Amino acid sequence: MNRKLLFFDVDGTLYNSKKQLPQTTKHAIEQAKNNGHLVAIATGRGPFMIEALRRELAIDTFITYNGQYVVHEGDVIFTDELTKQQLQDIITFAQARDEPVVFMTETEMIASVPDHAGIEQSLGTLQYPYPRVDAHYFKENPVYQLLLYTTADDEPIYAQAFHDVQLVRWHAASCDVLPKQGSKARGIQKLAERLGVSMADTIAFGDGLNDVQMLQAAGIGVCLGNGHEQAKAVADYVVEHVDDDGLAKAMRMLQLI
Repeated sequence: MNRKLLFFDVDGTLYNSKKQLPQTTKHAIEQAKNNGHLVAIATGRGPFMIEALRRELAIDTFITYNGQYVVHEGDVIFTDELTKQQLQDIITFAQARDEPVVFMTETEMIASVPDHAGIEQSLGTLQYPYPRVDAHYFKENPVYQLLLYTTADDEPIYAQAFHDVQLVRWHAASCDVLPKQGSKARGIQKLAERLGVSMADTIAFGDGLNDVQMLQAAGIGVCLGNGHEQAKAVADYVVEHVDDDGLAKAMRMLQLI
């Protein structure tokens, strides 16, 4: 197989359901690199949230915040952020509904309120502690992604009120807020352009709602068996569950290793 540019989601793809990196996955990534393929991470997490994983896999090219912060070999090649006005409008609207937010930056997360159960529970699933609190942080600092704490039932209220952003749910208590054009798909396109790689030679592996556009945009889209139904529907291949070595098996099936 010709050299491919491979993109791997983190949660539910590289990480199994216990938020662990299986040895079979680590070995498969190493083999793919040894076979000449280019390997990148594509995640909704922030850069600071994947440092240990990147060190373990020796990966220094990554797309974070669902395409909002793209790095190639240590160089930031693309960023996009929510505008101050967008943030102010959403926060004001959310405050009136007693619904908090978390600001996502290059180096940390900052909560708008302390001691909120939804924030604690959702970040707990990522094995992250409660962030520091600063409700006005966004006024002087770039925010690449916002975590909005509203239910799935109430999410359409925000979608109707704010047409210039997009909402992507990742937890029962929270959804990501991105610029309207933000997506992992845009991120992988920016990186492919930088590297001079055709989109036909890209392969994306994912499982979540935030992977749907990426799976569609890549030359080949692979959804893990634990994936969301919408991700499965657009994928070229649906493979075994991440806990059943689905990623390594998929890479063997595609003759990447």
